[in-house]
Amino acid sequence: MDTLGTILVIDDDRTLLRLVQEALVKAHFRVILATNGIDGLQELYAHQPDLVLLDVMMPRMDGWETLSRIRQLSHVPVIMLTAKDTEADKMRGFTHGIDDYVTKPFSFAELVARAQVAIRRARGTQPIDKARRYVTGDLVIDLDTHRVTKAGKPVELTPTEFRLLETLAENAGRVLTHEQLLERVWGYDAGEDTGYVKRYIWYLRHKLEDDPANPQYILTERGFGYSFSTN
Repeated sequence: MDTLGTILVIDDDRTLLRLVQEALVKAHFRVILATNGIDGLQELYAHQPDLVLLDVMMPRMDGWETLSRIRQLSHVPVIMLTAKDTEADKMRGFTHGIDDYVTKPFSFAELVARAQVAIRRARGTQPIDKARRYVTGDLVIDLDTHRVTKAGKPVELTPTEFRLLETLAENAGRVLTHEQLLERVWGYDAGEDTGYVKRYIWYLRHKLEDDPANPQYILTERGFGYSFSTN
């Protein structure tokens, strides 16, 4: 059977690395291992994986610094592996461009499922007859090239930010609920955690809007959700 994709796992816990590798290989992934951030970056450059699983607490270069370096090189999806589960740590991760967050100890079945979803989201195929470019005001969203520009200048978005913007743009003028956005952007049952949506709407507005407090593109429909305006 062909592999479902290549996953780079960066963690200094060699026992955990072996167990994660076994679970991912069993699920038909190709797995590359690194025990620190520096080696991880070299493997990222050499193999161009479909997903990175990244530990936070590591010697030499911790997960935050490694994540920052990864984002300078690639938009590859990143799932953080961490023993910390505070709101502040999650916010820091999402702000720095992670796509998902798994708290140790975790179920290997859950990790595999989240990995599958992250790769599927990143590949996300679209019907060929669907509009691939959206222009509103000085904002241009090109779905084929994953390029967003505002007033002619490129806007740097994380993969999750782009998927959220893409979903809103493809449903321009239509209100999408928090639950619909959770399902379409994050791709799995995120329960009642609408915080994901609110955080990423905040991120997008600060990157796209002239005045994030009075948005012109991403509008809030109180009590319902959000819509993308083309006016």
